[in-house]
Amino acid sequence: MFDIAVIEDPAAAEASLDPTRARLLAALAEPASATMLAARVGLPRQKVNYHLRALEQHGLIELVEERRKGNVTERVMRATAASYVISPAALSAVRPDPAQSPDRLSARWLLAVAARLVQDVGALITGAERAKKRVATFAVDATVRFASAADRAAFAEELTSTLTALVARYHDEAAPGGREHRVVLALHPNVTAPTDTTSKES
Repeated sequence: MFDIAVIEDPAAAEASLDPTRARLLAALAEPASATMLAARVGLPRQKVNYHLRALEQHGLIELVEERRKGNVTERVMRATAASYVISPAALSAVRPDPAQSPDRLSARWLLAVAARLVQDVGALITGAERAKKRVATFAVDATVRFASAADRAAFAEELTSTLTALVARYHDEAAPGGREHRVVLALHPNVTAPTDTTSKES
């Protein structure tokens, strides 16, 4: 099982977004049979089997083992990943294109760049799996607390100039056998997860 998988096929994306199938995918983080799942999610076994066939057809779950119980063969299934991301490639006709309105101060442009990142890295992962190779990537995730909007603007300008100098130092247009790499930097307000205020009885 992968930690995360990218869904690129439109039909697989549709299957994963169905509420019942999404529940079954989450439940199949641990291997289970249709009978076990039916008891776990409170659905008839026949209905669970119907949804499992659809999920398996789209490669979202896989067979772990088959168990013989009397005259019945029980299939134990497991999700192919712990979590999934739907690539914009699944919505090819309406996927965002950062080149249409490049504005580094626009939140919507940032969203388009992020969508392209998901699409590109998803395609790289798919290709690497087929070739049985690893993808050379690098990421930094940090949080910075600014005292003022002026400090934030100064930080952005310094970050831009530093990155521009770094790219200029290492970029070699004429390097034989060289391969282009995309560098994406983003700065946005941190999103705080909502606090669970539900009271619990002791």
